[in-house]
Amino acid sequence: AERRDEVKLNAALAKLAEEDPSLSVVHAPGTGETLLQGQGEMHLRVAVERLAGKYGLAVETAPPGVPYRETIRGSASVRARHKKQSGGHGQFGDVALDIHPLQRGEGFSFTDTITGGVIPKQYIPAVRAGVEEAIRHGALGFPVVDLGVTLTDGSFHSVDSSDQAFRMAAIQAMREGLPKCRPVLLEPVDLVTIRCPSEATPRINGIVSARRGQLLGFDARPGWPGWDEVRAMMPTAETADLIVELRSATQGVASFTRSFDHLAELNGKAADEVCARRAAKAA
Repeated sequence: AERRDEVKLNAALAKLAEEDPSLSVVHAPGTGETLLQGQGEMHLRVAVERLAGKYGLAVETAPPGVPYRETIRGSASVRARHKKQSGGHGQFGDVALDIHPLQRGEGFSFTDTITGGVIPKQYIPAVRAGVEEAIRHGALGFPVVDLGVTLTDGSFHSVDSSDQAFRMAAIQAMREGLPKCRPVLLEPVDLVTIRCPSEATPRINGIVSARRGQLLGFDARPGWPGWDEVRAMMPTAETADLIVELRSATQGVASFTRSFDHLAELNGKAADEVCARRAAKAA
């Protein structure tokens, strides 16, 4: 039933966006969510009411999720063996992996230094597949970025080895190794541009600072006498209800745009809270 409901919902959202071009529906790859974007809170509320009234779809809504990532600060060498013996063929895969951090933004690299056929070439793609599967959920529960993994050693069994056995051995090795690599949470930071009347700029600067924003400066808004454009770096997590505060500080006239800029380390209590929410969701 869920799959059918999803198809119905996607069709209804597409129709809504067709009828009202100021609404847009996007799929957020970072969180896997379907996002309905519009002109403000009231606009979105009306759209959700129309989903219920016109299309018979009562939906639960929530603020957009934040696409947190995690990375590692340290290195580890791990060895894992996946071995099962049950009637007929068993399973056997054995891998040694070196895990190490890369520079921010470098993504993921996989290499192998296997010599002498200790693992036959045909199984190496399965090892990589297992590593890639394991880094979808790291030690803190988020996708892991900016790390390199090297397959350095291993062994195989001429009868019992298979792609599946080597994939499982790699997953096991990564699950053991990642927590030893000093994992750290990364949060997305956006470049935010706020447009507001000049007399409100000091108030807007205060709002930005209170939301962990870093002010980059402001200029006169081109073609709008008496208006400014304030630029800042702000964590994505802080932008969810930003428009409400901006509007109340400017009699409803301020607006803002944002675009992803970079990932930054998040530590301490704030990081602990994010990880706790993730763990509760996964439970």
